[in-house]
Amino acid sequence: MTATVDHAIERGQATTPVPPPVAPAPVPTRRRRSGFPTRLFSSSNGKKAVMAITGAILVLFLIGHMLGNLKIFLGADAFNGYAEWLRTAGEPALPARTMLTITEIVLVAAVALHMWSAVSLARRAARARPVRYAVRRRSQANGYATHVMRYGGIVILLFVVWHLLDMTFGVVNPEGYAATPYDRMVAGFAPSRWWVTSFYVVALAMVGLHLRHGVWSAFQTLGLANGRRYRPLRALAGVVALVLVVGFLAAPIAVTIGVIK
Repeated sequence: MTATVDHAIERGQATTPVPPPVAPAPVPTRRRRSGFPTRLFSSSNGKKAVMAITGAILVLFLIGHMLGNLKIFLGADAFNGYAEWLRTAGEPALPARTMLTITEIVLVAAVALHMWSAVSLARRAARARPVRYAVRRRSQANGYATHVMRYGGIVILLFVVWHLLDMTFGVVNPEGYAATPYDRMVAGFAPSRWWVTSFYVVALAMVGLHLRHGVWSAFQTLGLANGRRYRPLRALAGVVALVLVVGFLAAPIAVTIGVIK
């Protein structure tokens, strides 16, 4: 019997099969989730949300600024008093110009983030489709939106720079910085400076087109522009833009044609 078993082993016939070695199971690793700021600033939806929120901040500022400018129709005292209130709001609890400085910081941050998100989204869209179609079939609305948001943004930036140099710092204003806000406004849009008023008209028209498209895009980003709300919200975007443009142009044109002196 022993000889038979030994003979079987020598021929390679094992009495008990030997199982193959088992590789150890991989240890599951927990994937670290990126934080909310990272997801917000890296995803397309997050960048669209940043653009919508900063755009809303800028629209609210424009509404307040327009209402303040319209005080010029109430006379020099009302307009100068409004300008003084902007510098002294919060006193005596806060030092002079504190609220205005905070507002300026928020506006600068909003403008910077708005521009960053716009450029970032445009670059991402270009990378997503690097090869142009042989036959480009771009809709009229698409081409309009692209040109308004791209070139309109450049015109608006130049307009803001000129406006600050003219009405805020008085560098290019005939009356200079020492004059009252009312006198700077009247001197800045005097009939002899009709070209300044013309530039304002063109720039504010671009602001209106930019606003109309921007407000409508914000409604779409927030998922509001659907169903029965589509047409009313689209009309609302146009009304908001038109009201702001007319409100901002009222004072410069009134000064240029001699209604305000």
